[in-house]
Amino acid sequence: MSDTISLTINGKVVEAKSDETVLNTARANDIFIPALCYLTRCSPTLACRLCLVEADGKQIYACNAKVKEGMNITTSTPNIEKERRAIMEVYDVNHPLQCGVCDQSGECELQNYTLYMKLDSQSYAIKDVPRPTQHWGVMNYDPGLCIVCEKCVTVCKDMIGSNALSTVKRGSEAIEKVFKEQMPKDAYSMWNKLNKSLIGFEEDNCTDCGECISVCPVGALVSNDFQYKSNAWELTKIPAANPHSSDCAFMYYETKHTSVDDSSPKIYRVTNEHHYSTLNGAARFAYDFENKTQGKDEKAFNEAIEAFKKADTIKFNSYITNEETLLLQKIALKTGAKLVNKDAFRFKRFMQNYSLTSGKSLYSATLKDVHDSNFVISLGAYLKSDLPSARYAFNNSVIMNKGAGLYFHPVSDPVMEKVGKKGKTTEFIYHKPNVESSILYLLLYLFGKDLPNEIQEFIDSKKETRTKTVVESKKEQVVELVKDEETGEEKEVKKLVTKKEEKEVEFEYIRFLEAIEKDETFLELIDSMLVKKDKFSLIIGEDLIHNENYEELAKLCGLVDKYTSFDVLILPTQTNTLGVSLICDELFEEETGLTVGYNEKADFELSALGDGKLDIPALNQQEGTFTNIDKKIIPTNAAIDYKGYVLNDLANEILECDVDYTIEYTKELPLNKGYCKIEFDDLPNYFGNDRVEYRGYDLKIDDIEVDNEFELKTSTSLVSSENEIVIYKANPINQFNEFTAIAHEFKNNLQSGIFFSKALFEKLQLEENQKVTVQVGEIKRTLKAYCENQIDGEIALVSTFEKALDTKVFFENSRYAIAKVMRD
Repeated sequence: MSDTISLTINGKVVEAKSDETVLNTARANDIFIPALCYLTRCSPTLACRLCLVEADGKQIYACNAKVKEGMNITTSTPNIEKERRAIMEVYDVNHPLQCGVCDQSGECELQNYTLYMKLDSQSYAIKDVPRPTQHWGVMNYDPGLCIVCEKCVTVCKDMIGSNALSTVKRGSEAIEKVFKEQMPKDAYSMWNKLNKSLIGFEEDNCTDCGECISVCPVGALVSNDFQYKSNAWELTKIPAANPHSSDCAFMYYETKHTSVDDSSPKIYRVTNEHHYSTLNGAARFAYDFENKTQGKDEKAFNEAIEAFKKADTIKFNSYITNEETLLLQKIALKTGAKLVNKDAFRFKRFMQNYSLTSGKSLYSATLKDVHDSNFVISLGAYLKSDLPSARYAFNNSVIMNKGAGLYFHPVSDPVMEKVGKKGKTTEFIYHKPNVESSILYLLLYLFGKDLPNEIQEFIDSKKETRTKTVVESKKEQVVELVKDEETGEEKEVKKLVTKKEEKEVEFEYIRFLEAIEKDETFLELIDSMLVKKDKFSLIIGEDLIHNENYEELAKLCGLVDKYTSFDVLILPTQTNTLGVSLICDELFEEETGLTVGYNEKADFELSALGDGKLDIPALNQQEGTFTNIDKKIIPTNAAIDYKGYVLNDLANEILECDVDYTIEYTKELPLNKGYCKIEFDDLPNYFGNDRVEYRGYDLKIDDIEVDNEFELKTSTSLVSSENEIVIYKANPINQFNEFTAIAHEFKNNLQSGIFFSKALFEKLQLEENQKVTVQVGEIKRTLKAYCENQIDGEIALVSTFEKALDTKVFFENSRYAIAKVMRD
């Protein structure tokens, strides 16, 4: 744990943690230090060198220097200002400042600093060389505008973990030698590097998150979808939350009128506060999924009211606000219908069993806890697709905190293996399907303290003693005859020599290791990884939640939380899974009788996709709140107008009330589930300079009576027979649901079906886009087959984001299934 110390900045006494940097300390206390290349949550690059300050009479870089007790810092001296001015002049060499057509358009940090430092002359010059623009996936790169600040490289490495960007050499004219003598040292060094460098791109490593676009301080990296569409100052920023995944990350919908002839608002792009919050590709690019209905269909509205009144079941998913969920609950209580939400039902039952052994109503960790840890384990989560923000946290833990990580999963994943690859302490363990309970017992064996007797005895029953051959080195004293070169006489000289010999030693072995096909070297690996580690996080994913053995798995996770040093983070599977599971008193897994569907297939369907009997607004057309993975109630706002009926209109008729706006229900969220009586408009929604997240409020966590009574067993791995394979429910990166599927950035390159590793694709003698029949039990679906270079091994992935394919039926009981694949 870091200590709190005192120091002085520009005569102001401030406090800081002992491991904090000077730059972050100054920012937290509203003291400005210029820095063009620094990202708050990433490692310093020292590329711009503008953050020069004087500490106790010595110049240091504020982004890289740690604070010390009693330190006296001055942020500006004549020499520092001279250095900074020279650096900015260098940045402005061959870079246009009378900006004509540039997508940064008024949000350019280079322009801001040039004006801030009052540059009115240029002392340096060099002949420019051709630097052609390049197209990289979702973005365009203009080397002519690039200042090689390395922000994009840093965020891709430290935060995202893709390592798709790097600095590369370029051809250039040599800087005249006279400048080396005339220029300040830091400015010349920076220019010399800038003059020889560009940014390089590795397409196979990129996951199209667009975070590099967000951090670019100039117009060098731009979304190819946004380029030349609008000036930044014309756009209205609407604060919102990621509607596609449970991080509910802070973001802005940026809107303006559609055209000269059409004054209705249109979303032009999504941006984020990159110093504080990271977005996945779906949040950034899958923004145009609004329902474009232009009016109210009164006939369909009345039919919907009657359908609700007669319904035996109301079926919905967790891509929904807390307020809408509460309304559905109220309607169900009024009409006697049961609520069916398979996603939230499974999460709710998992958490109920987890609480019985953890003693807490909710899991213990947040994404920030994972970011801050230095030993992180992921089990049962296909991180790159399930929740990219959890993958970012995993990578951040390993890279930024010099931590260690274990990634357990049945699907071999080259993309995940790039996470933390420079940390060299991340181990990827690809195990057989359905052996997660064995791995949890292994974690209890390795890290558990004061376990309940029954658990300890069960673990001890799995121990056995084995022998192995080891090579030992021993120093032995020997006597040698050495001839004296002068006298020629031989003398006896005693020497120490190293001798190696083999011996058999006994060691304690636990049979749970057999589930992951690792031998005793795994225990040795763990010992080496634990050196100097003191903050532990465990990420638990859908493989455990959506599992026939969910009860035992949940209770084992609770035991890990209670009896080890791990903070446990359980990933909600959809945007508001946690909120739905809490707000709804009772949920069911299967519908019966007449069914009304809210964005789900049913006898009477209300749909934001425009394919139901009554249109409803999409999430980018609504005000409301989500309950996110960090157990916070997060506000979101409407970006686009909606001219049809909303659920609140139906509720007013069915419940016989008169409520003007859906957000009037925000203060009615259930207090007994941890919510607070707070009006929507009173919810904070910003980040402070101290890097604290002031968004919404935290759920209250209750103590639960502990019950350690449960059947002890280990799961049997899932094994396919001849002519069968294991299939696994997983969507491609950035595809989460039917709403991301219709976004224009994604639908033109829509790949939905079954995905094979290159080896398995060739083994089955398939061709790209070939139609195959996939059969699980009696259920068959015709799918397109794809060769996916971002997976390895014998398990195929089946996507579920496309509504029409209805492939979710393969995975009714588990995220795994045994399937036959037949070529059509």
